[in-house]
Amino acid sequence: MAHSTHPSADAAVVDHHGAGIEHTHPTWSTYWKVATILTLITAVEVWVYYVPAIVHSRWFVPILLVMSAVKFAIVVMFYMHLKYDHRLFRVLFTGPLIIAMITIVALMFLFGKLAARVGGMG
Repeated sequence: MAHSTHPSADAAVVDHHGAGIEHTHPTWSTYWKVATILTLITAVEVWVYYVPAIVHSRWFVPILLVMSAVKFAIVVMFYMHLKYDHRLFRVLFTGPLIIAMITIVALMFLFGKLAARVGGMG
């Protein structure tokens, strides 16, 4: 059986039981849309940085963290093709990521970067 050297738009993935599972890879249109979304999120991040009222509020860091997390998820899902991989790979990647994010947020609370300002003291 001859193998083609040209990648096709549709690739057959074979699971551990030998059954073929068909899925399509993203098209140029999908990548263009993803790049546009990432650019818009980046523009909003830069805009947020230059608005003094937001920079001096307690929501500045959480806003940037959420937007960064969304951009990270989009890059991983589409450009690293995690969206099209087996579910086990998604779990192995996102599980430790969630643990790391919770740890970082907990440390930020611990060291006062996200601490709630409770009145009375001071």
